[in-house]
Amino acid sequence: MRLQNEVALITGAGSGIGRESAFLFAAEGAAVVAVDVNLPAVEAVAADITAAGGKAIAIKADVSKAADCEAMVAAAETTYGKLTVLFNNAGISHADDDDAMSTTEAVWDLTFAINVKGVFLGCKYGIPALQRAGGGSIINTASFVAILGAATPQLAYTASKGAVLSMTRELAAIHARQNIRVNALCPGPLRTELLMKYLNTEEKKQRRLVHIPMGRFGEAAEIAKAALYLASSESSFVTGSEFLVDGGITAAYTTPL
Repeated sequence: MRLQNEVALITGAGSGIGRESAFLFAAEGAAVVAVDVNLPAVEAVAADITAAGGKAIAIKADVSKAADCEAMVAAAETTYGKLTVLFNNAGISHADDDDAMSTTEAVWDLTFAINVKGVFLGCKYGIPALQRAGGGSIINTASFVAILGAATPQLAYTASKGAVLSMTRELAAIHARQNIRVNALCPGPLRTELLMKYLNTEEKKQRRLVHIPMGRFGEAAEIAKAALYLASSESSFVTGSEFLVDGGITAAYTTPL
């Protein structure tokens, strides 16, 4: 098993990438701390993992709140004795996120509170735990839009994911000699609720698909497999990376003319 004896805390574990990663990490031997603001959702995830013979607990946390982030890390160490994998995955894309003129300050602040401050707070309390464990892996969910910019205006989301990318680079440099690796996972367009709620007609889906060389949306389970690689010792010489899993979209649109 690729995560035998590891303890993995995953935020946003109630749905999408986080949910699929929780199941996969547990199947690969990790004890999983499944965290989400939606407690019933992560309780169901933890119950399914334990029913299958794995180890998991469910924790309710709002990652924009320091006390919640401190408590989720403490729960991992109290329950399993250590923390070795931190997957800062929780994030939002607000329906009213638009261009600079249309996006309200409230939408901007909320997006940054969860997508950026949430990663910062996860690391603030998670890194000391990884240090106590002798090292480990941190995975921060960014996005391909941190590199390309979005095809349709979603300024707060795009800017927040750019911040995650730059924060990841600095954290990787700071902690590289402490046996702590920090990488940004950058998914492309996925068939998840986060995106499909916007692409709610076939016409809208096709307008997005035409830009993806592979001609389809990615699946949350595919991103979970990339997260598994970054969590495992197989990526032992990988840190500070922009780990793109995007169906070729950045290759197509960052190629010089």
